[in-house]
Amino acid sequence: LSLYERTEFGGQMMDLMENCPSVMDRFHTNDIFSCKVKEGNWLFYEHPNYKGRMFYLRPGQYRSFSDWGAMNARIGSIRRITDF
Repeated sequence: LSLYERTEFGGQMMDLMENCPSVMDRFHTNDIFSCKVKEGNWLFYEHPNYKGRMFYLRPGQYRSFSDWGAMNARIGSIRRITDF
């Protein structure tokens, strides 16, 4: 999972391979404007510790937070879905 600080995959890129209970603690920001899901399925949560509204992302490119259904770029936590 590659996360970007700007839309259209711009700005700093941050890679994530495992669950992240606090995006702010891990990356010192909680604004994720775009991302590329290389493999697996992921859930983005509005708040830390997997709370709040969830956004489901499957492999693909998300040029803007609106592509995954969010109203803004604020993401509190991220979890990989391992059970199907």
